[in-house]
Amino acid sequence: VQLQASGGGLVQAEGSLRLSCAASGLTFSNYAMGWFRQAPGKEREFVAAISWRGGRIAYADSVKGRFTISRDGAKNTLYLQINSLKPEDTAVYYCAADGYGSGTSRVTDYDYWGQGTQVTVSS
Repeated sequence: VQLQASGGGLVQAEGSLRLSCAASGLTFSNYAMGWFRQAPGKEREFVAAISWRGGRIAYADSVKGRFTISRDGAKNTLYLQINSLKPEDTAVYYCAADGYGSGTSRVTDYDYWGQGTQVTVSS
C-alpha cells in the first residue's frame, strides 16, 4: 500500500493550496480517508476525514469553513482544499487510510499513512 501526498508549499497568509493523496495497492473505495497534520514539537492532530462511502465528513474545529476534504474514486485520490491559510496551519500534512472506517479523528484507527507534504504559511 502506498499513499503519496503532494501539493504542499510555501504560501502567504490568506492564500490557498490543494493537497492530493494518491492511493495505490488497496481498494480505495473500501477505505475511509483522513488528513492529519503535525507541527514541529507538537503531536499529530486530526484535520479532516471522509468515510469509505463518502457519506460522512468530519473536520477539526480549527479548520471548519476553510478546509474541504473530497475523494475521487475513479482516480484513487484524496484531496484537501485549503483556503484562507493562517500561519498556525504550518505543518506537515499526512493522509491516512482506515479500512471500512467511518472517518474518525483518532490516529490509532488508521491502518496506512503517507509520507507527508509540508505546508508553510508566512504572515
